[in-house]
Amino acid sequence: MGRNKKLQEIDLSLNSLVVFRKLLTHEVILPLRALLDTESMDPMIQLRQYTEFISRLYARSTNLTEYVFRLICEDDNFYVRAVASGAEVDPMLEACVQNELAILQRLARIRPHELQKEVSYYGVLPEWKTSDLDFGAEFHARLREIGKYGYGKFADSSMFVIRDEQCRPVLHPDPIQLGDLIGYTAQRQAVIENTRVLLAGKPAQDVLLYGASGTGKSVTVKALANAFFSEGLRLIKVTREQLPMLPELMEQVFDNPLKFIFYVDDLDLSAADSSMTVLRSVLEGALSARAQNTAIYAVSSTSADPEQTDGLHALTERFGLRVHFGMPDKTAYLQTVSAMAEQAHLRTAPEAIEAMAGVYADQRGNFSPRTAKQFIRQLSAKSAAE
Repeated sequence: MGRNKKLQEIDLSLNSLVVFRKLLTHEVILPLRALLDTESMDPMIQLRQYTEFISRLYARSTNLTEYVFRLICEDDNFYVRAVASGAEVDPMLEACVQNELAILQRLARIRPHELQKEVSYYGVLPEWKTSDLDFGAEFHARLREIGKYGYGKFADSSMFVIRDEQCRPVLHPDPIQLGDLIGYTAQRQAVIENTRVLLAGKPAQDVLLYGASGTGKSVTVKALANAFFSEGLRLIKVTREQLPMLPELMEQVFDNPLKFIFYVDDLDLSAADSSMTVLRSVLEGALSARAQNTAIYAVSSTSADPEQTDGLHALTERFGLRVHFGMPDKTAYLQTVSAMAEQAHLRTAPEAIEAMAGVYADQRGNFSPRTAKQFIRQLSAKSAAE
């Protein structure tokens, strides 16, 4: 059986890729490419390549066209970096990109029956979907909004951690939304307004959120990443041990069109080690120029006023915005419990919830929102079991 001419042309044209060349070694594309030239392939190998391709695709998507386009949008290459930085792109390079998008579009629109004809197997083979997505038009539409969409590893994820000295996406980020949070309206509004300044491309303040444990400081920062993801905000969590890497991490996103919050959780304001020295230097801009697309949001569970405490003021004064989350009293705690009970659609009488919540808080020794949340979870589980 001779080679399918269309598949042969696609196979040949893929070798001409320059800008998107890294896609050729992607684990989904590799077995797909092998299927474009099955003429001299053993029937068993043909079948294995086909099912390997399907297995890898199904783990990510059932639509080949949409998945290949996603790979294009996530590709970090010299062309997209040039566009993102605002540099003038040579028309010759623009023409190259347009041609490569057309090649990849042809690959992504291959239908199941076209490859099944090349496999010497007469049983039922799994299939995939395709769509009429215009790669050229859609890709350039995204480029015009690259400050919101981003590129590379930052394109599809909102939250990141540092692992093995690399910035990696959080696979299952906390879905918390600002609308889910109860209380501390003034504090959160101050942080939201500062974040909007960052998103506008203007110099934003570095922020210190401090106060009693369990008052919602950390979830506030994570909720921001979810609320403003579509506007180009990304959150990178940095632990205290990773603070020495902070200057390098900020340098890596210096020219990125997205906006980044470097989130430092559980910051010990009284520490005096080398990591805190680096943080102080970054906050005051002593190491290198700060890009306007970054801000540091640090969370500290100190109950003392850091501005009035010896040894803490030297660090806290370097944060342009300092937001205090105090421990609520019993009345505020019960109001939080009532609001959470309504969100959870609990049918228990409000008077009974209030009485049980009071006992629960007395046992825990505080009236924090975290205590309220834990109580509601316990009550919800008990109600579900009845």
